[in-house]
Amino acid sequence: MIKHINPPLILASQSPRRKELLEQAGLTFTVVPSDINEDDVTLTEPSHYARYLAEAKALDISARFPDNWVLGADTIVVAGQRILGKPSSVDEARNMLRLLSGCTHDVLTGYCLILKNRGIAISETVRTQVLFKTLTDEEITWYVNTPEPYDKAGAYAIQGLGTFLVKRIEGSYTNVVGLPVCEVIETLTAEGALS
Repeated sequence: MIKHINPPLILASQSPRRKELLEQAGLTFTVVPSDINEDDVTLTEPSHYARYLAEAKALDISARFPDNWVLGADTIVVAGQRILGKPSSVDEARNMLRLLSGCTHDVLTGYCLILKNRGIAISETVRTQVLFKTLTDEEITWYVNTPEPYDKAGAYAIQGLGTFLVKRIEGSYTNVVGLPVCEVIETLTAEGALS
């Protein structure tokens, strides 16, 4: 069932995974990616960092579209206190996967919903714990030689080929993909935005 959002929703992200998750949930929306430079943001405590970036993206787009709901989101992978971004090379992807192998790590997604003309701004960080199997060197080599790790935080995609890496999760699956859909819909419902 298609769910209309009133006023209409804008996704402030060019992530194909977030777009797909919202479509799967039956929500109507448009995409207007934010152009904030994430590299300008100083790393802070991980849950604050993810939420700050989500808020910055939503604020950027809501300034241009004050009469729309705007959804910003950012997902990071945290091993210990180390934030793992998107790998820029095969060696970096290999090192990230070795670090995650056989261990539990956190996936944190900050999301922010803003309806500027009504003064509404709601943000939250959702955490999911992910346990990786112990990976062999051969498995790591095979995976880093696919295109999948290179536009994903932590160098893997739970919804793709990387599904074989994950032994168990505790928390939201869609959060690991890139957006905690349940929490976003609950927030929109609580605000009376869904029809």
